[in-house]
Amino acid sequence: MQKLSVPFLTALLGMVLCGLLFTAGTALAQPMLSVDDCAKCHEQQPREIEEAGSAHKEQIDCQECHTGHRPVSPNNIPQCSMCHEDSSHYELENCLRCHNPHQPLRVVLNGELKAECLTCHTDQNEQMLANPSAHATFACNFCHADTHGVIPECLQCHEPHSENVTQADCATCHEVHQPLVLEYADSTPNILCAACHDLPYSQLTATNTKHHERTCVECHQNKHKTVPQCSDCHDLPHAEGIHAKFPKCGSCHNIAHDLNNFSGK
Repeated sequence: MQKLSVPFLTALLGMVLCGLLFTAGTALAQPMLSVDDCAKCHEQQPREIEEAGSAHKEQIDCQECHTGHRPVSPNNIPQCSMCHEDSSHYELENCLRCHNPHQPLRVVLNGELKAECLTCHTDQNEQMLANPSAHATFACNFCHADTHGVIPECLQCHEPHSENVTQADCATCHEVHQPLVLEYADSTPNILCAACHDLPYSQLTATNTKHHERTCVECHQNKHKTVPQCSDCHDLPHAEGIHAKFPKCGSCHNIAHDLNNFSGK
């Protein structure tokens, strides 16, 4: 039997090792996958994108975010900041707290959120800072609960001013992010004012003067607690001597809501 030489055995061993390494490499190599292949294993995510993927559905596909597949690509879950930038909102940590990247505009509000909300809703923040109220002490999702875009009814927390006030009436005077700043349209009916100012309303209703025909907002225009001067409408109706002796209308006339009573001082 012929004895094999050492160089031959060395070469043979090298060939065997190369074959084993090639086989192992082939087994571990990632096959070429298409976007259509993703849904064969990942059923939920493509379904979510199809339902509400927004720009993630219309402008990109699975492989543009998930480059490669595990285990060959172990870090194939991208950071949101790779695409989203140029806003303080995108600098927030833990985007997944509110966003599902496969349905990015269906925002679920988890935990107490305020600073996060105000990175986008800056106008509301300015209103609350300029006009402090109890509303400013709460987390945003105390009112806008669970899902982004929910606008609650005021009467969920607040009792109406009177039985005549409905949810639709609240915004006539109040803005929710600055509720103590009362502003109203010139079409506001007296009955809404009466919800808080019942005595002036009853006096104005009872008077037989021309004030009876006027609305509250004709005198108390635009902003709550505006008190006009009588001369704004009536000028100086009496002789100059009378106005000199009685410079204040109230010296003779009763309150504007109750002109039936004439003091005659």
